[in-house]
Order: sequence, then structure tokens, then C-alpha cells
Amino acid sequence: MREAIERAWKDSLQLRQELLNSPEHIALIEQIATAVIETFQNGGRVFFCGNGGSAADAQHLAAEFTGRYYKDRPPLPAEALHVNTSFLTAVANYYSFAETYARLLRGWGRAGDLLWAMSTSGNSPNVLRALDTARELGMRTVGLTGATGGKMLGRCDYLFRVPSTDTPRIQEIHMLVGHIVCELVERALFGEP
Repeated sequence: MREAIERAWKDSLQLRQELLNSPEHIALIEQIATAVIETFQNGGRVFFCGNGGSAADAQHLAAEFTGRYYKDRPPLPAEALHVNTSFLTAVANYYSFAETYARLLRGWGRAGDLLWAMSTSGNSPNVLRALDTARELGMRTVGLTGATGGKMLGRCDYLFRVPSTDTPRIQEIHMLVGHIVCELVERALFGEP
């Protein structure tokens, strides 16, 4: 058991160190943060989507913006697209699960908003449809995925590819990137904590 624990810690640390030493990944986080800041400054909203653990992470990050991160401040308009289970199950039943996020974006999204999509494989059909719909609506798109990028390649204005194929390690980095962006957004819009 101890060996498995140590391996997980080491794999996570190694991946984090690799990303810390990557000027391209650091610059991409700055670009993503700037896009989110500009979205909020211009009166836009940020929508999040993902499946499974990525859905939980999407909801977590939306809550950081609407609730608080480090400081008490006004809420920022952000929402995870899966939180209305009646809508999600109705659309999945009447249309298809692939249409769930895209349909909600067609109802809520508008030019000037931003879609933040997470998929470790980059191949989730409902996430891909949401990205395509966001583009059609004139929204900016951020994608977080694994090493290959999958089918999200070419569908995102900003695509952060974690250089790993290990789903738990990818998701850990997605949350780290999300938390860094939350901090940068909060500092930019409301000052130091």
C-alpha cells in the first residue's frame, strides 16, 4: 500500500514540476486568465462543462466565481451546465446525451460569454457539441484535456493539454489550473486578497 501511495505522490509531483518548467503552459494559463477577466469585465458569463469527475470540477470552479475564492466580493456570473438534473435528463431522453450542454448554451449563451470545457480524453461528444455551439454563438472557448487533446484540438481558442494519459493526474492538474485562474481573476477584478 505504501508503495502505491508514494508512486501516486511522485507521479503527481513529477507532472507538476514538468508544467512549472514549461513556459508555454505558464503563458497559456495567463492567456486563459486574461480571457476570463475580459469576459467578466465586459458583462459576459462563464459556463463550465465536463462529465464525471470533470463535471464535479466544473461545478467546483463555477462556485469559486459565484461564491468566493480568497476574498469577500460580489459574485461573478458563472455556472456549470449540468446542475439542473431535470433539464439534463429530459434533453438526454428526448434528444440525446450529446445535446445536453449544447441545448442549454443555445438558451443561455451569447456572444461575449466564455465556455470552459473539461475532458481528459478530449473526445466527449456532449463537450464537443458544446464547443461547436459556443463557437456558433460567438463565445470564446477554453479547453482542458490530456496529452493528445483528442477531438478538442481545433475547437478551442485556448487548449491546455496536460502532458499525461493518466486520468487522475490530468484531473488534478485541471483543478490546479482552475484555481490559479480563479486567483488571477479575483486579483485583477477586486485587488489583492
